Amino acid sequence: MKKLFLIIGAPGSGKTTDAERIAANRSDIAVHYSTGELLRSESASGSERGKLIESFTSKGQLVPLHIVVQTIIHAIAEAPKDVILIDGYPRSVEQMKELDSVLSMRDDVKLQSIIEVEVSEATAKDRVLGRARGSDDNEEVFKNRMHVYLEPLEEIEKFYANKNLLHKINGERGIDEIVADMQKYIESKI
Repeated sequence: MKKLFLIIGAPGSGKTTDAERIAANRSDIAVHYSTGELLRSESASGSERGKLIESFTSKGQLVPLHIVVQTIIHAIAEAPKDVILIDGYPRSVEQMKELDSVLSMRDDVKLQSIIEVEVSEATAKDRVLGRARGSDDNEEVFKNRMHVYLEPLEEIEKFYANKNLLHKINGERGIDEIVADMQKYIESKI
């Protein structure tokens, strides 16, 4: 059975880097995906689902929720390892509910935990604006991304806490300390 860990956090929380490092440290058992990478990879594959995804993204439209979840579930099922780390998902209450609904009908994938990398808005802003990787790393875009992250957060936290699946990690520390803490927690759940 595949063991799924979802890693969420504000923009600049380090969630992607944390997940990448853990998957590299434990490449014997774990693999890491981000939702965007999964959609791009499926689109590039030329599969029927990939063509469908491309029909939305080529017009700048959002890929419908059920297609996103199907893509994630397909990637999990096909993953070469049994421990799967996915960062940046869910981003909305609708995404959370859709994934929960799909997972409840499967016996080959189990959601082990959702890990929230907690950072203050000030830290997130400093990190995002400090890295300035592209045109979307500016104050106005950061505020919007932060709002999009925070708006559904309380409901997402409550949902997973009620299922005893929510685990929070202090993301204000150094990367090595955060990764070690998160990796130890993941290993304790497998």
